[in-house]
Amino acid sequence: MIDVETCGKETLREISIRGIAGLAVAAGLVAAGPLAAQADSRPSVPDSAETAVRADLMGGPPASTHGFFPLSEVKPGLEATAWTVFEGTRPEPMRVKILGVLHGGRGPRHDMILAQLEGAKPEYTGVVAGMSGSPVYVGDRLLGSLSYRIGQFSKDPIAGITPIEQMLEVRDLPAGDLPAGQADFATPAEAAAAAAPLGSETNLQAMETPLVMSGFRPEAVRLWQERMKGTGLDMVAAGGMGAAGSGQAGSDQAGSPLSDAPVKIAPGTIEPGSAVSAELVRGDLEIAATCTVTYVDPKQLLACGHPILQAGPVSLPMTETDVVATLASPLNSFKIVNTGAVIGAFTEDRDSAIKGVLGATARMIPVHAVIHEGAKTRTLNVEILDVPALTGQALLVSLYNTLLETNESTAETSYHITGTIAMDGSGGAPQIAPIDTWASGGDTQPAQIMAALEVAQEFNNFYTNGTRVGAVRRVDLDVEEIPRRVSVELESARIVSSNIVHAGDEVTIEATLRPYQQAGRNVRIAVRMPDRLQPGPVRLLVSDATTLDRTLEQPKLTPKQATLEAEVAAARAQHAADRIYVSLLAPETQADLNGRTLVSLPISMANALETLRDGQEATLHGETAVLAADAPAGGVLSGYQVLTVQIEPGGGVN
Repeated sequence: MIDVETCGKETLREISIRGIAGLAVAAGLVAAGPLAAQADSRPSVPDSAETAVRADLMGGPPASTHGFFPLSEVKPGLEATAWTVFEGTRPEPMRVKILGVLHGGRGPRHDMILAQLEGAKPEYTGVVAGMSGSPVYVGDRLLGSLSYRIGQFSKDPIAGITPIEQMLEVRDLPAGDLPAGQADFATPAEAAAAAAPLGSETNLQAMETPLVMSGFRPEAVRLWQERMKGTGLDMVAAGGMGAAGSGQAGSDQAGSPLSDAPVKIAPGTIEPGSAVSAELVRGDLEIAATCTVTYVDPKQLLACGHPILQAGPVSLPMTETDVVATLASPLNSFKIVNTGAVIGAFTEDRDSAIKGVLGATARMIPVHAVIHEGAKTRTLNVEILDVPALTGQALLVSLYNTLLETNESTAETSYHITGTIAMDGSGGAPQIAPIDTWASGGDTQPAQIMAALEVAQEFNNFYTNGTRVGAVRRVDLDVEEIPRRVSVELESARIVSSNIVHAGDEVTIEATLRPYQQAGRNVRIAVRMPDRLQPGPVRLLVSDATTLDRTLEQPKLTPKQATLEAEVAAARAQHAADRIYVSLLAPETQADLNGRTLVSLPISMANALETLRDGQEATLHGETAVLAADAPAGGVLSGYQVLTVQIEPGGGVN
């Protein structure tokens, strides 16, 4: 029996013609002439529909060992067969008619084969997001992979095929010896340009790589789409995570990350046409990109036929994928999937394909967070990818989603987030960078997004530092949820003792602090004048932490990126945002060197640092800011005021 869906309309027409002609000849009504000739005028290449049926009866698509069909032999009218999964895990055949070769269709010296999909399913669904990588065979020989489509509203299922010769270049790349994320990489803007459509809606563009975002709230999904717009990773399809990731921790406080778990491969589960996924985030949450396998050998596979981000060397968990359903849509059809067991790791993300190594273990960055909501505590345990163009975004959206998952938060809720980032420094020495940030409720944006943005920004300061040569080992966060606004304003400051003193005397300063929509309260701070002060006016800076840090770390005339060690040292020197500070602005030399502030320098040391100043390694200033005293502010303080005292020789005046 002929499968109508498999054969398609054209095959049925040919069968009808041959059948009618055969009956006519047998009955002696016509000679074996034009009609019979028309029935027997079959292409020199074996009929792809019949090949598909035979292959289907044999259990699946041809093995990759059967050889490759060269691009030089591709001609218009050539019949071929593509394999992809429409439902479940078993690839199904569909007929493909080759329309021609677009020379330079994928860029200079990168040709593309143009084809039309035929058969009931592809004609109904069109070209499906997630179908990219579907292998195309001429007979038993692999021609390439379906990877490109035309616009979004095309009536005909026209697809572009990446030739297998170009994909094999990715297979044959030498294995890199650099840790994931340490090779040359594209910036987010460059990555977006690399993955963006080749032209307008009427031109060929890479099939979208639909993402499964399991466990994410709609607000977090929208944030991801906004941040990923134009990269090819902004399409989010329905789906779910595999049993291995659902509800399990990416790592615990003292435990091992998921990436340390052994990788198991079930023999024969992956074949050309199978769906596979690359996990960008896994654990309590999951973000996975899905496409189709083109080529498989005992050690590795090639998929997609186009890049995800063209990031080059990567390290991403590679999983089996079960297609629950294929959703047909005039705008954009896509596959609804569940990710499955990890079967290896994707190691290359290149222009013509992504490469996965079977049985390999991906290295990711564990993220552990503890969220305190009054007496209740909950956790976030995930692992995120180590790819510079995406890692910060993955951390941002994961933390934002976690802060949304509560019934306790309101518009007034604030957050205080502390933690550490563990990294390998130069020479393998560990570097532990601190995180300490606040987000007050009631600001122009919700506190959840502000808190997540602040943490992601602090993380990126270290992660994207050009001098970092080691890996980021883990991120640990402690989140305190505060059921009120925490903003406090410095309303005024004044000297309540005499402002005429001598060196060694104590000065009392009173500051009026006003929490949001509350009565102001006064805070008194005693400050002792150093014995070394010379007669004359001395200024006192009463301020928040941001103003003090900005005063201690003066900007350089010609900015130069600090080393990772200097960035860590500067982060450790940052002052807490929920305190009020009184600093002495003395007429003495101050230097900034490798993230450290040196105050009240003698002339001899200042002269010694002058050569480093010329090399932009140090900055010198004629006024020193010396922290003299501080006190709790009861919230995140903002504002500053400068007071003046008069130092007189011989003694003070009461």
